[in-house]
Amino acid sequence: MADEDELREQLTDAFSGADYPVNSPMDLVPALPEGPETTFSSGDFEMTAMELNTQASGAANFPYDSVEELVDEIIEGLYDEGYLE
Repeated sequence: MADEDELREQLTDAFSGADYPVNSPMDLVPALPEGPETTFSSGDFEMTAMELNTQASGAANFPYDSVEELVDEIIEGLYDEGYLE
């Protein structure tokens, strides 16, 4: 099972370098160490940034004014899609 705190830390580290506010997923790509192929993993969960955008972005509500706001919505999307319990 994935650990929310571990994923939250990884997401925050990866997206903290973006220029906020961000208006679309494309605004986040330059901040990612491996671009859209940047991988987030915890326990049996593993997903690239590109996969996050397509699989768990149902809660996406751009623009985001801070990394905390963005990461909160990504985590919410992971719960909504059943990746976190």
